[in-house]
Amino acid sequence: MAELAFVNPALRGVNQATRAQASSALPVQGEAQWQPCALATGSVFVAGVLGATAAARSRKRHCLMVRPRRRRIRSVRDGIKVQAVDVKQKEAVALRDGQNAELGEVLDQEYTAGFYTDIESESLPKGLNEDIVRKIWEIKEEPDWMLEYRLNAFRKWQQMRMPEWAHLEMEEIDFQDIVYYSRPKSRKKKQSLDEVDPELLNTFEKLGIPLTEQKRLANVAVDAVFDSESIGTTFQKELEEAGVIFCSINEAIKEHPELVKKYLGSVVPTADNYFAALNSAVFSDGSFCYIPKGTTCPMEISTYFRINNKESGQFERTLLIADEDSYVSYLEGCTAPMFDSKQLHAAVVELHAAKGAEIKYSTVQNWYAGDKDGKGGILNLVTKRGVCEGDKSKISWTQVETGSAVTWKYPSCVLKGNGSIGEFYSVALTNNYQQADTGTKMVHLGKNTRSKIISKGISAGHSKNAYRGLVAFRGNASAGRNFSQCDSLLIGNKGEASTFPYIEAADGNNQVEHEATTSRVSEEQLLYLTSRGLAPEEAVSLVINGFCQDVFDQLPMEFASEAQKLLSLKLEGTVG
Repeated sequence: MAELAFVNPALRGVNQATRAQASSALPVQGEAQWQPCALATGSVFVAGVLGATAAARSRKRHCLMVRPRRRRIRSVRDGIKVQAVDVKQKEAVALRDGQNAELGEVLDQEYTAGFYTDIESESLPKGLNEDIVRKIWEIKEEPDWMLEYRLNAFRKWQQMRMPEWAHLEMEEIDFQDIVYYSRPKSRKKKQSLDEVDPELLNTFEKLGIPLTEQKRLANVAVDAVFDSESIGTTFQKELEEAGVIFCSINEAIKEHPELVKKYLGSVVPTADNYFAALNSAVFSDGSFCYIPKGTTCPMEISTYFRINNKESGQFERTLLIADEDSYVSYLEGCTAPMFDSKQLHAAVVELHAAKGAEIKYSTVQNWYAGDKDGKGGILNLVTKRGVCEGDKSKISWTQVETGSAVTWKYPSCVLKGNGSIGEFYSVALTNNYQQADTGTKMVHLGKNTRSKIISKGISAGHSKNAYRGLVAFRGNASAGRNFSQCDSLLIGNKGEASTFPYIEAADGNNQVEHEATTSRVSEEQLLYLTSRGLAPEEAVSLVINGFCQDVFDQLPMEFASEAQKLLSLKLEGTVG
């Protein structure tokens, strides 16, 4: 049986570029003063079960032995759990008092997207039944086959139960206390963005997403979704000239029914899971994109989701199809106002890549995370999946998760085509009382398939951050290969980081590599950086950004810089 190794280099989170930047702050001769420091292993308890054996190793004297402790693992049979706990030698666990205070100033900044837009809206009454489903269908003016699709999904949802296996603590969701459809009141059909309510345009401009022709982002087509409705899409004509279809899912159902009917539910069936069934019944808007054969999309495609109504949830649907030998890069962003009550966001994303096609899907998730005491915030319960249907196709997921009170999602790839490739790059930051159970699934079905997983989890405050990943070789899969790297970083001594790897590789012809590390922002790291003239906030940001650099490198340039800024903002208020 293969051995699982957990290597803990103390300065794992500080990359070469970070070191160079720190060294330039004050004159330093070469690298002489850069001394690798020992990880404060005394602050970390590691317990795990992986089949019959689990081990943790690091270089020389800095090591932890992992022994089976089944009582420590909840909801799963196999997993590795890492938790910060009290220990005897406190000096090896936490930063000095002065530096604790400095760290405390770094993670406490206001949520800048938490404003509310005071605009008149019209909504369906709270509650969910067949009448509500029919009413959504009527409002959207959909064809009869969509009513059948929705009702079929709703009836399946009624027979399902809310899953309870995640490493999360959530209050029971009252699905009858949610508004399932809400939109700005002005309902006149808009022929252009010039006819959109100026207050809505101002809202997106405040969020950094200008939609007017004079100010809109260059070379980025944006579909802006406000509550349950798409209010406008930019650069549609320019994309049409290249043969690319980019519009709201509601518009696609009417204008391109043959494509929607063929692909809707083909990757995520209505009965796939509890929240996918719910979404299939009540989804209102979202984005649709089709890239024709042999076409490279001439610009980035983007959707920005905004929840505004205090009592409503958001249930968008995204369907992205890349035909043979095509390429598209899709960007996704989201925010919500600061309310005391929690709100539900249950979306479904389906990606379909044909032979030789490539889809790059990037997300910067900045939903409201709740206050410092865990009050309010978004329940982000999402299903995202892509299928590499054709040979030599590729799907790459990149996500930066910093918001929402609860995040529960696993962007996944089904590698059906021979030689197909799936990639997953993730940064998940939790602070205060946030919780995240996120990861990916790489299901290898074809021959010579490849998958790569790079996951970075950062736990601060009292938060819980779990990575859960499935790597499976099934059916006729052979000569396949996977590489997984799961790194966890603890800030302070009250957070929790967990890793739950699931590996299925019955055929000896396939290769799986899995490595994981757990470290913390140490006293020595901050002492070195601050001694070079950096402020404590800058020092922590450098450590975090260095830790996450492998993922940031995968983001489009504009998103990468915004993601780095977002992490720095979210990291204010953490106590080490």
